[in-house]
Amino acid sequence: MAHFRVFLLILPTLALLVSGCESTSPLEPENGDVVGGVDLAVLFAPPTSAERTAIQADWAQRVPEAVGIEEEHAEGATIGGVPAHVRIVSHLVDGHRHFGAIIEPASEPAGELPVLIFTHGGDQGVSVDEVLFVAGALGMTADEFVFAVPSFRSEPLHLGESTWQSAGPSSPWDRDADDALSFLEVALLTTPFADPGRIGVLGLSRGGTTGLLMGIRDPRISSVVSYFAPTDFFGPFVEEVVRETLLERPPELPGIDFLVNRIVERLQDGTLSVEDARLELLRRSPAWFADRLPSVQLHHGTADTVVPVDEAHRLVGAMEDLGRGPPEFEAHLYSGAGHNPLHMPQSLPRVRAFMETFVKGGVPTAVAMESPGYP
Repeated sequence: MAHFRVFLLILPTLALLVSGCESTSPLEPENGDVVGGVDLAVLFAPPTSAERTAIQADWAQRVPEAVGIEEEHAEGATIGGVPAHVRIVSHLVDGHRHFGAIIEPASEPAGELPVLIFTHGGDQGVSVDEVLFVAGALGMTADEFVFAVPSFRSEPLHLGESTWQSAGPSSPWDRDADDALSFLEVALLTTPFADPGRIGVLGLSRGGTTGLLMGIRDPRISSVVSYFAPTDFFGPFVEEVVRETLLERPPELPGIDFLVNRIVERLQDGTLSVEDARLELLRRSPAWFADRLPSVQLHHGTADTVVPVDEAHRLVGAMEDLGRGPPEFEAHLYSGAGHNPLHMPQSLPRVRAFMETFVKGGVPTAVAMESPGYP
C-alpha cells in the first residue's frame, strides 16, 4: 500500500516536470526534419507491411518458457475480505533470474479460476501491496481469480518490507511482454486450479502497452484492460520525445533511458541503423498490430500530461479502421483526468464488468483481421 501511495503522490510532480520542461540548450533543429544528424521524417514514416511481417516473425521465435522455477517466499493476505495466499516465485527468462508474485485463494477452490495478470507502470518496479489494493478497489475477492504479478527485468518486486530484484538488461514494453508471458507460464504450471482458457491482463501506463503486446502475441489472452498507455511509437508523442532528446533536453518520462541509450545515442554514433531503429519502435507499437488484438478496454484522461490522450485516439482509429467496436472494444476518455486511475472512478465498474464478460465468461479471442493500415 505504501508503494502505491508514493506512486500517486509523485504523479503530479512528474506531470509538472514533463509539462514544464524548457530548453536550456542553444541547440536548435537543423534543416527540415533532420535533428542532431537524424532524419525524423524517415525514422517516423509509417511502417511497411514488410516491417510488420518481420516483427511478427521475431515474436514467433520467442517461445515463453517456465524454467528454473523456485518458490522464494509465501505469506497470507486478503482481497475483498477473503483470505489469500501470496507466493513469490522466481524463474529464468533469457538466462536471467526473474521474480513475480502469484496471489491465490487461501483455500483450494471447487473448480478452476481465471487468471488475471497485472502489468505495472513506471520504471521503479512493482508492489504486491499495490496489486492487492487495486484488486480490492475493483470489488474483486481472493476466490475469483488467480492473480499473476510479474516484475520486469532489472527491476524490483516489493512485498511489505521485502524486495526481490529481477536481473537482466531493461527493455521497456518489448521484453516486458516476454517477462510477463513467461511468468504466466509459471503461474499456470504451479497453480493447478488456474484455468489456461480464461486469461486477462490489467495494465497501467507502461504496463498497459505491455498488456496490449501480450494480447497480440498470445492467443490465449482473451482480454486486456489498458490505462493511459502509449500505443503508437510512430505517432507525434514519441517523435517529440526523440526530437527533444536529440536537442539534449530529454523529458522526465518512464522508459526515457531506454530510448536515449538504445535508440537515440546509437543512431547518432552510427551503431544503430535507421532501419533497425524503426523495428525497435514498431515492436513497441500495438496500434500497428490491432488486427491481432483480443477484446480491449481503454481508459485515458484528456488532461494526461505524461502520456497524451492522442495515444488512445491512435488505437481507437486503428480499431475503427478494422470495424471493431463494442462490446469487444471499448474506449473511455475522462474529461480533465490525468495520469492516475483515481481520477477516473467511473472506470472501476467498467473494468469489473469487462472482466466478468471477457475473462470470467471465457469469451474466445477475436479472429484476426488484416488491417487496412494505420493511421
